[in-house]
Amino acid sequence: MTTGRILHLQRLSTEDGPGIRTTVFFKGCPLHCAWCHNPESISIQLQTQWFALRCIGCKTCVEACPNGYLTMTEAGLVIDRRLCEACGKCVEACPSGAREMVGKNVTVEEVLAELLKDRAYYEKSGGGVTLSGGEPTLQPNFAEELLRGLKEQGISTALDTCGFASTHTFDRLLPLTDLILFDLKLIDPGLHSKFTGVTNQQILENLAYLHHTIQNHPQRVELWIRTPLIPDATDTEENLSAIGNYLTEHFEGTVARWELCAFNNLCREQYTRLGLEWEYATNPLMSSAELRHCAQIARTAFVHPELVFATGATRQEEPLQE
Repeated sequence: MTTGRILHLQRLSTEDGPGIRTTVFFKGCPLHCAWCHNPESISIQLQTQWFALRCIGCKTCVEACPNGYLTMTEAGLVIDRRLCEACGKCVEACPSGAREMVGKNVTVEEVLAELLKDRAYYEKSGGGVTLSGGEPTLQPNFAEELLRGLKEQGISTALDTCGFASTHTFDRLLPLTDLILFDLKLIDPGLHSKFTGVTNQQILENLAYLHHTIQNHPQRVELWIRTPLIPDATDTEENLSAIGNYLTEHFEGTVARWELCAFNNLCREQYTRLGLEWEYATNPLMSSAELRHCAQIARTAFVHPELVFATGATRQEEPLQE
């Protein structure tokens, strides 16, 4: 019985592929992007989080911790996360739900049973299931068995990946995947290392490998490129032009969609609950004009401007006073 570690399922998703989808968020990622919008997905280890607004200050969790790693102060709960083993005793004891586990171990059969409950949505909308994260390829056995189970049930599948995996892993997953959502964040290798913690060499090699695979099996998998628009990191004219030129030069005819995903700051509380600082916490949402500007740069650089889409919420701006 194959098991994996996930965060949760997100039903009725419309942002992770076509139609209405259910997204399975895997735990664990080989990248450490400075702007990560799912910080709880970076570590593959089980973690705990604290919801300040739910806390009633009863200290039940402090008393339940078998190792004394929790302290209640006037500022709130202090957790020694270097030593916390995420045993879950504090979560079980908390009467208000202020303590929660981050991540859970599940079997393929358990997840598949939940995903099949949404079959009617997939069939009516042309949707399906997307494996995301975190990084699904970090758990290849679990991802492969889950994709196989979905395909056996006639469910359309998508794999959202950062591209940092072995070609062997992609060989295992591609035959079971209808759509690849491939993150291409930065072309410059130095900047990629600076902002994500790893070089982009393997990522670009895997993208070339996918291109070759799709060319030889055009009906097997569709490729979407996704670029997050991060202030002063990925949203620059230099980076977007470089990506557009790179796609034009190496992947013309293979890319079915290039999606620019607007920066959002909705994950600020997720960092706070994990006791982490986030350098983008004070950055506002992009304006609609900024998003259009990025899209125009991309469309100018890419040979197929009609395949460039800018998505995501933008900030509401005050009307001009006359």
